[in-house]
Amino acid sequence: MSTEKFERGLAPGALLLCRAEPDAVAAVAPLLGERMPLLRAGEGWSVIVPEGGPWRDGGEPVDRVVTGWAAALAVGAPWPVLALWWDADRAGYTLASGFRRPVGYVWLANGTPVGEDEAMRTFAARLGLDPVLDVQSLDRLTRPEADADRASGPAGAGARARLRGLLAVLARAGITLPVGLDPGEGAERLGATARALPDVRRTETAGRHPAAGPRPTAEGSDPTAEGPRPSAAGPRPTADWTRPTAAGGRLAGWMPWTGGPGARALALAQVAVGLPLTVWGLRRRSGGWTVAGALLLGHGALGVAHGLPGRT
Repeated sequence: MSTEKFERGLAPGALLLCRAEPDAVAAVAPLLGERMPLLRAGEGWSVIVPEGGPWRDGGEPVDRVVTGWAAALAVGAPWPVLALWWDADRAGYTLASGFRRPVGYVWLANGTPVGEDEAMRTFAARLGLDPVLDVQSLDRLTRPEADADRASGPAGAGARARLRGLLAVLARAGITLPVGLDPGEGAERLGATARALPDVRRTETAGRHPAAGPRPTAEGSDPTAEGPRPSAAGPRPTADWTRPTAAGGRLAGWMPWTGGPGARALALAQVAVGLPLTVWGLRRRSGGWTVAGALLLGHGALGVAHGLPGRT
């Protein structure tokens, strides 16, 4: 996609809003396969800030990428994921929740709505928004503006205004974006802004987890490490270093490295969903859905492998 096209509209970017605390989001974020900034985004909400690699380097449309990511996260966790996205021509959102079909809405760059009204009402119901006040506010976002076709204002201003209107409604559900994370900015600028904010953390990739504390070496010992001390009776026992969990929260027993019943059930479900989703994405030549299916399939296979007898 050329830089000339970006000059005529918004640079591609996205935000992934998760209805969970950052610790819970960090536990399942390795499904996405990329390290990205993660911050709190209000009471009970977190935001992942994609830095644009898949659509900048791979040429995949931003909406397909983040829709696949939202679906992968929502299947792997018991909370909904809302992906806000925009590019030179359009802007919109996708809400993924469990195994249900994602729901979304789209506006053109000048703010003209091209989605279905029913999708907006389904969106409100799944997030538990007020069926009267909030739905009325959302309905206004589905109506064409009288001056939508007028060539005034910066390119993409209409789409950006629609996303801001959507966030104004979602503020009543607890969403508050960190300062500087403004819908309509390019992914690179959003990433730089997020990395400079206090309390930011970076998500991990699959198979790469930060250590929970100082780890002893085979030959020596760390004087700050907890555990049994050496004695004259024999060599120092080896500490039982386990993989990290979701901060001991309710997701801990579902993580693949725990090998517990919940983890095995989730892993099998991910394989069962990931395989047909990958095949469907390949047949439709949809990179986003293919990636989402492959992520679910790979993560589920990892969970199944950890649940095999004899693994530690």
